[in-house]
Amino acid sequence: MRAYHDEEWGVPIHSDRRHFEFLLLEGAQAGLSWKTILRKRAGYREAFADFDPAVVAHFGDAEKDALLQNPGIVRNRLKIRSAVGNAQAFLEIQREYGSFDAYIWRFTGGQTIRNDWRVLTDLPAETDESGAMSRDLKKRGFRFVGPTICYAYMQATGMVNDHSVDCFRYFEV
Repeated sequence: MRAYHDEEWGVPIHSDRRHFEFLLLEGAQAGLSWKTILRKRAGYREAFADFDPAVVAHFGDAEKDALLQNPGIVRNRLKIRSAVGNAQAFLEIQREYGSFDAYIWRFTGGQTIRNDWRVLTDLPAETDESGAMSRDLKKRGFRFVGPTICYAYMQATGMVNDHSVDCFRYFEV
């Protein structure tokens, strides 16, 4: 968890594949701890074609059934089906906007929102921006993208800087 925080969490990303990775992992995390998902990240990478949405979008019943037997991931039928459906919707957004990155960063005006939290208990579970993102993604067919999941996604991908002001990473990202 420390390495994830110190090296990755909150760093702005602009790679569509990384966006898909975090969407898939944040959706898988619903109801579970992030620590559980991080421990299974390598399993997800292998099971979901190195987070290539073009490959995942074409997973059929055989691939979905195999994923249900894979101990390297969370074996939840709804989450697996949503990952495939989300990959399909992800590709639609790429076609419409040229990239998922161009689409998703619109929710923060193309820039990282820098918060100034003093204590972790000040962090919200969701914001107006994550609510707008959630509504739009759901309208486009995404699942497991509620406002809380979207906010966690925004934090992880650097769309918001939610490091506390006394954290060494606050000014680095």
